[in-house]
Amino acid sequence: MIRIRIPATTANLGPGFDCMGLALDLWNSFELHLGGESYTVESHGEGADVLPFGPDNLIITTLFDELDHLRAPIPEGFRIVAHNAVPCMSGLGSSSTATLAGIIFAHALVRSAAGDDPTELNLHEVLARSIEVEGHGDNVAPALMGGFVIVMPDESGVLTQRVPHVPIKTVVCVPDFAFPTSVARRALPDFNSKADAIFNIGRAMLVAEALRQGDDAMLARAMNDCIHEPYRLPLIPGAQAAKACALEFGALCVALSGAGPGLIAFARHGHERIGKSMKHAFAEAGYESRFWILDVSSAGTSIGRLPA
Repeated sequence: MIRIRIPATTANLGPGFDCMGLALDLWNSFELHLGGESYTVESHGEGADVLPFGPDNLIITTLFDELDHLRAPIPEGFRIVAHNAVPCMSGLGSSSTATLAGIIFAHALVRSAAGDDPTELNLHEVLARSIEVEGHGDNVAPALMGGFVIVMPDESGVLTQRVPHVPIKTVVCVPDFAFPTSVARRALPDFNSKADAIFNIGRAMLVAEALRQGDDAMLARAMNDCIHEPYRLPLIPGAQAAKACALEFGALCVALSGAGPGLIAFARHGHERIGKSMKHAFAEAGYESRFWILDVSSAGTSIGRLPA
């Protein structure tokens, strides 16, 4: 029926907790094939040996829930083929690609049943629903829209702004350490001080402006956080040392990617050296890791028909 391609994302960007994200040039693709009497997900690449292949897969549960929300029937059977390059539970938005895929497939099925083009979706509605399901939009918004996105819910829906940015390469290093988002959320305090809120608000605005202008000095000074990293970083073995190594070997700044356990370093040169230094730091803490050198992707989700 249709094929969708969704980029990895890095969220928070230091001080922009739950409201800023970047799309990265690393992709998951999903195909929806109608027919059959069962509901399956055939996964290839990252997570293929651990992701559920039946109705308990996040793509299918999201698809079913969204069809229920739309008051639409569930088709008799289908097969989803997933080609995953985004590592699972890494802080790179893998679960957000699955959530977005499920919601897009549901809306495509409704349009197809009505005789409309299943690829011509109301993307604002898709985004609003994805944020409602996820609870925050800093992954799904850049995944859908591409580039650097600021996103906030409000009483009338969702506020989004796609901010132009000067191209920059990143190094993302992900240790083989289980740090589920639920655990990362529980690590946070119930309240933050006014001083911490002011610290983050000002720096979040400066990070946005630094990315827009390509102001490396400003980015290096602004990419700091008081709301989540001080509580999460110490829980990830080797992360503090990896951050220090990346800065020593030429990174402009380093932040947790999303809730972690991955770290993202922004740099103009020496990317391989920075990645190897982070990998070595995690190894010293007893954990294997992998790193990717990634551009920020100006492209977001693409939706197309499968060949008949």
